[in-house]
Amino acid sequence: MIHRLTYKRSNHANFHAHGFSEEGTMTTPFDMVVLNTLDRFHLVEAVARRVPKLAPMAAYVVQSVRDKLIEHRDYISRYGEDMLEIRNWG
Repeated sequence: MIHRLTYKRSNHANFHAHGFSEEGTMTTPFDMVVLNTLDRFHLVEAVARRVPKLAPMAAYVVQSVRDKLIEHRDYISRYGEDMLEIRNWG
């Protein structure tokens, strides 16, 4: 529609509209937070990497978080909703 509105104007070749491209992906509200790295898993990972007292176990914590994020991605791809432990987080 934007292109149709600008087509007859001068310099229309200099104009390009960008927008959202739907690719049929499945996501959930919590997954949107994960995609923006604002979820509890990424926050725990950040703490583990930055708190000096956690340095001896940081690699294990980071790996555990990464495993959980993979589990999360697989679950929402399969079932189209958040894992039960996420839905029941209180």
